[in-house]
Amino acid sequence: MDIPDLVRQELGDEEIQAGVTLGDEDAVCFTSTRTLVYRGEGLLSDEKVEAYPFDFERLTVSEGRRKTKFTLVYTDGKRDFGVPGSRTDAVLERLIEGTLRASNAIDAEEQVTGVFRFSELTLVITEGRLLKHIGSVTWDNDFESYPFDAVTGLDFEEGSVATAIVLAVEDRPERIKAPSDQAPAVRKTLQEALFAFHEVSSLSDLNAKVATDAEDEPDDGGGLGLESGIDPLVSDDDDDEGDGDETATAPAQTTASSEPSTQTVAPAPDSADDGGDIAALEQQVADLTTAIERQHERIEAQEETIQTLIEELRQGR
Repeated sequence: MDIPDLVRQELGDEEIQAGVTLGDEDAVCFTSTRTLVYRGEGLLSDEKVEAYPFDFERLTVSEGRRKTKFTLVYTDGKRDFGVPGSRTDAVLERLIEGTLRASNAIDAEEQVTGVFRFSELTLVITEGRLLKHIGSVTWDNDFESYPFDAVTGLDFEEGSVATAIVLAVEDRPERIKAPSDQAPAVRKTLQEALFAFHEVSSLSDLNAKVATDAEDEPDDGGGLGLESGIDPLVSDDDDDEGDGDETATAPAQTTASSEPSTQTVAPAPDSADDGGDIAALEQQVADLTTAIERQHERIEAQEETIQTLIEELRQGR
């Protein structure tokens, strides 16, 4: 990509690390500290460059039929810019990579290999970790990070509507549901990153290696600590699977039924009927979650239509 003279002047001592062409002469350039959006000279506009530092507090993505708007919120206000819809993913990856580096959430040379959005869930896969953000905005500082060197297992549970990605981190399962149509891409990207990090070539080899590594670590008393029985890594919209399948390894389970009776939690099931009740409740929660996700999709579609109408009105259409 040719770098326009106006962009070179704006760079100063910085260097362009990545770029995305937007068609015609327009382009988005990324340095180590900011995003530079270049607009070529048009019939009704002059050539210009606008800078968007990576120290934004919040990022929102609004997708229309042909155009995507990125809104960046800073301490002193918010700013936005638009790109063609076909360039959304490329620009989003570089924006998130930039803000993660600026906040030292990833290493200086760590690359983002994939960004996936499902309703109010955003997954970011890098060369060294998986990051998860839940919320109405695409990204802010409230996210979870799971380093690959702490992974102790990986599995995939395929369903008719969604696939559950089960990533065990220090033997605690993080369950993430991805829609079936996008799950293959997530699986491929995550596996490739984990395989490269642990220097293996298959899922079975990965699980064998990380399990061996975990067994080689010093014993901490069987995992009986302050967080025993509480799993903060379980995703908000997931249904727990501790439905009466308690065994001698119960302290490692993540349901309330594995808590000591002296704690103020729900009492453990004392009959097979209780296990059935829990399973029924879990199914109700799963059905409700699916309904909510569909409602979110309808709302997002309505918002896109409204945004498109607003843009066309502003353009005098």
